[in-house]
Amino acid sequence: MMIAVALVILLIVVVGGLIVLASSVRVVQQFEHGIVFRFGQVQRDGQMRPGAVRTPGLTAIVPIAERMQKVSRQTITMGVPGQDGITQDNVSVRVDAVVYFRVIDPVKAIVNVHNYQYAVSQVAQTSLRSVIGQADMQELLGEREKINMRLRAIIDEITEGPWGILIERVEIKDVSLPEGMKRSMARQAEAERERRARIITADGEFQASKRLAAAAEIMSQDPAALQLRLLQTVVEVSAEKNSTLVMPLPVEILRFFERAAGGPGRSEDGGEGKPDLGERLAKAEEELARATERSSALESTEDVPPVIGLDEPKRRASEVAAPQDEQRRGIGGGAPEAVEEEQPPR
Repeated sequence: MMIAVALVILLIVVVGGLIVLASSVRVVQQFEHGIVFRFGQVQRDGQMRPGAVRTPGLTAIVPIAERMQKVSRQTITMGVPGQDGITQDNVSVRVDAVVYFRVIDPVKAIVNVHNYQYAVSQVAQTSLRSVIGQADMQELLGEREKINMRLRAIIDEITEGPWGILIERVEIKDVSLPEGMKRSMARQAEAERERRARIITADGEFQASKRLAAAAEIMSQDPAALQLRLLQTVVEVSAEKNSTLVMPLPVEILRFFERAAGGPGRSEDGGEGKPDLGERLAKAEEELARATERSSALESTEDVPPVIGLDEPKRRASEVAAPQDEQRRGIGGGAPEAVEEEQPPR
């Protein structure tokens, strides 16, 4: 009888010891820290009690006297609900954001604030409204990095020191604008694109006109070039099978009448006037080579290369008019004085 009672008592002691041992052993995960409260205290005489913070691994506490609370050290991602506000330039917007934060001091996060995640959420919402009121619409749409830095500095100043929470990053996810403002911005963007298109078209026309003027100036120095151009046009037109080209007079007959009428481009002895055609062609080739080396983008009218024959000074009128007068009159250089003598006095 006594042996049975002893065995029962021994069994009760063993079971109680196992229960106490199980309740005193704790496992702290790698991403956690354990805060041990001994009789409700984590600090003693204003200083941290030794063993109050337990590192990851297997640890033991005193049953009944101590209690452990685990705090995660992972980065927490928390969405900030959309906040309605009015910007500095009186535009109604709705902005939502996301906050990334983590606990750097587990004791402050547990002791100094109740439910630190909810506290961070409320601080983020109020700070977001404050930042919306201090910024204008252009900053919210085009300078989000600047807004993010400002918002992070405001939240981190409140949470890091007293709560032991570090705000790693704050990002604005979306900025919702009124429908009327969206339509106005769309019209503005369309007008800007139209303005750029018109400027580019005008620059293209201006550059093309300069090139055509240069080509006309060079071709006017040699009638053969005009004839070759005419023949090239004939070839292009004759490429179509359903077209008929009628040339009633040869080009040379037209040239004969032009020489008989004393047209420009002929010297006194009937030869073609080509004083500097080779130089003009060489300069034109150099300008075209430089234009191909430069970028083809139409930056401004300043980038259009100079036109050979237009931008250069023209030949003096006396050098061109003298052969024509001599050919028409058929007399020497003294003829103008004779004509002046024959005029009646005024």
